[in-house]
Amino acid sequence: MAQEQRAAAPVGLFAGSGIGDMTPRQWYVLVVLSLVYAINIADRYVISTVMESIKLDLHVTDSELAWLTGTALAVFYVLAGIPISALADRYNRRNIISAALVIWSALTVFTGLSRTFTQMFLARIGVGIGESGGTPPSTSMLADWFRPHQRTFALTFWALGASLGAWVGADVAGRIADAYGWRAAFYAMGVPGLVMGILIFTTIREPLRGAMDGETTTTTRAAVERAQVKVPIVAALRTILSQPATVHLMMGSAVTALWGWGLMWWTPTYLQRAYHLTAGQAGEILGPMYLIAGSLATVGTGLLMATSLMTDPKRVLWLMALVVGVVTVPSFFIYWTDNLAVAKICLWILVPAMYFYIGPCFGLLNNVVPPQLRAMASAVTLLLANIANLVIAPQFVGYVSDYVAGPHGADAASLRIALLLLAPTGFWATYHYIAATRKIDAEVARVRNAEF
Repeated sequence: MAQEQRAAAPVGLFAGSGIGDMTPRQWYVLVVLSLVYAINIADRYVISTVMESIKLDLHVTDSELAWLTGTALAVFYVLAGIPISALADRYNRRNIISAALVIWSALTVFTGLSRTFTQMFLARIGVGIGESGGTPPSTSMLADWFRPHQRTFALTFWALGASLGAWVGADVAGRIADAYGWRAAFYAMGVPGLVMGILIFTTIREPLRGAMDGETTTTTRAAVERAQVKVPIVAALRTILSQPATVHLMMGSAVTALWGWGLMWWTPTYLQRAYHLTAGQAGEILGPMYLIAGSLATVGTGLLMATSLMTDPKRVLWLMALVVGVVTVPSFFIYWTDNLAVAKICLWILVPAMYFYIGPCFGLLNNVVPPQLRAMASAVTLLLANIANLVIAPQFVGYVSDYVAGPHGADAASLRIALLLLAPTGFWATYHYIAATRKIDAEVARVRNAEF
């Protein structure tokens, strides 16, 4: 494998990207782990599609709905994420991913079986614990399947799973909910993960840590030896958090999630209330945006990241800052307008921006920390992002909506105000990406020179 990866890269715009010398096995691992990510997103966001139906069936308020649909998953995702990522930095990541996928998929099915608030709350806790074993080991394992110059493209391609999963969780789940009820949507989302977990366990091998970090036999051997060092959790966190550009990169990613995914978490419910749509009709609007705009943004970003123009990490950060900052403006008008056509246009602009940053973020992240800390760095990033978009955003919107509505109960008008208050946070994310440019070169060089 190491010899295959040292083959000459193609000449031209994609020179140095490593796309041309990727092996079939690398492509297979990349596609499968992207599908795992898709299942992760679909299982997580199907509940967003059917929130209004759950609210009516279980008789809960907007703030209670936020606890049920977002916080239950996120709190335990966060609590389990750090210890599971520590295991992923020490033990077999393939096994962790396979087991986690089976666990969260089974509990997605149990979510559909829930008959009370408490039952569903417990099921979502289980989904959160399971999902914490998905992304950190996946991104860490991909970093050991691809060389440094390939990773930004590979992680961007992997991020394609987000748009695929969101389409399934919105459009497909919405159609199923309209036809067979909201519970059936959870059954349909959970079962495929059980099958995929077995596939991963039987067809993917665990890569050697650090084997792709060296360009010669000598440097590869040294990289492998360094990667086998077991770093204590406290020391790992101290190292990661001591790097200012890395911290700003993680914070920028987290606040982008707060902004984009936080808005989209409530958007299906908002569309149903404001324009009197069913879950399936709202899903028909949002699903193609996730699939088409999200996929095109992800693929386009991957191709752009693979060019020689984006070998400079500062350019990547400036691009992320520019896109998020500009798109923050139309994200506000989605909820300001009373015209569904205008809202759709603005949504078609917002949705791609929610996807393009994922791959570049994780690609850069894996290049600014050493191999033995990659799962931990990913877990910290996801911890911040999930606190932002699954705890802070849903609760903020839910409580503001209930407060504005008063005794008569939350409606489209109260939800609109809450979402309008959340929309400007995109500018906050832009600040962090710009701030990260100041030290990013030094931190990338530190990893390349093995100065940890």
